[in-house]
Amino acid sequence: MTLTSLATVAAEGEEQLRELPIPPVAFGLLALAGFGLLLLVTFAFRSVSTRH
Repeated sequence: MTLTSLATVAAEGEEQLRELPIPPVAFGLLALAGFGLLLLVTFAFRSVSTRH
């Protein structure tokens, strides 16, 4: 066997599948909630320099 065929067989040999802990849509919703929280923090501190 050539080196490329050995590499192909080795790559196809063992492939373990892992289930995601939450549905893929939930990852997007968590990211959206995180960015929303960062937006609220940004708005809370946007005029601090004018107050001092």
